Amino acid sequence: MSKRPRTFKLRTLHSQDKYGVAGKNCREVLQKGCQKFQLSISGCRLCLYEDGTELTEDYFQHLPDNTELMLLTPGQTWQGCLESRFRNKSSYLRYSCESRIRSYLKEVSAYASTLDPKPRAEYLKIIDRMCEKLKSVRYNGSYFDRKDKGKERLCTSEGWFSCQGPFDLDACLSTHSINPYSNRESRILFSTWNLDHKIEKKRTIVPTLAEAIAEQNGREVDWEYFYSLLFTSSNLKLVHIACHKKSCHNLSCDETRIYKSKKQVVRKRAARRRR
Repeated sequence: MSKRPRTFKLRTLHSQDKYGVAGKNCREVLQKGCQKFQLSISGCRLCLYEDGTELTEDYFQHLPDNTELMLLTPGQTWQGCLESRFRNKSSYLRYSCESRIRSYLKEVSAYASTLDPKPRAEYLKIIDRMCEKLKSVRYNGSYFDRKDKGKERLCTSEGWFSCQGPFDLDACLSTHSINPYSNRESRILFSTWNLDHKIEKKRTIVPTLAEAIAEQNGREVDWEYFYSLLFTSSNLKLVHIACHKKSCHNLSCDETRIYKSKKQVVRKRAARRRR
C-alpha cells in the first residue's frame, strides 16, 4: 500500500474529459473513479492511458503523480482505442518524451498568471517563441527514439537507456539501465525515470526569466538560453528514480547569458536590414 495519496488524471474509454482522482492504493482510485462516472465497480479495472497496461497494486507503487489512467468497464479493452496513434514502439516512446516536454511548457506558461500585466505580456511573447521552436523539433521526442540518427538520442539503437546520475554527479554510481522497448513492464518502470533539470525549473530558471524581463531596461532577454535550460539535454539529465534528488540543487543561471550581447543584437538588426 502507498503511504500517501497519489493524484491521477482519469477518463473513460470513449471520453476525452479527464478528472483528477486521488487515492492511497489502486482499489481506492478505482472506487472513486466509478463513483465519479456513476459506474458499478464490479468488473471495472484501471489501465494506463498511454499503452493499456492494466494497473495493479505493484504497478501503483511506481507511478508518478498525474499519470493518465483509463477506467474500463466489463467487456471493454484498451487495445485498438489508441493503437492507431503509434505505428511502432519508437512512435510510442517519442510520444512519451514529447508528453514530458509539453508538461514542462505548461508549467512554464502557467507562471505568467503570477506576473503584473506589462511583464506578463513580454513573458508570454517569449513563451510563444519557445513553443514555436519546440513545435519545429517535435518537442524533442527524438530523445527517446531508438531509430533517430541525431546526436541527442538518449538510448542505444537497441533501445537501452542508462541513468546519467544525480544532478551533482557526472555518472550513475549504481549503473541503472532499462530497455522500455522490450516489454510493457519495462515501459511502466521507465515512466518513473525522470528528466531532471540540473538548474531547477521552478526554483531557479522560471523566476530568473521573469526577473530578467522585469529588469531588462532596453536589453534583450536571451530566450534561447532559457529555452535550452528548460527543454533540452544541455540541462536535462535522464535519471532513475533512486538517483533523482529532490533537495534544492543550489545552481544558478549563467548571468552572462541572461541577456543577448550587443554583438548578437547588432547582427540580428543587420540581418533584418538585408531582408
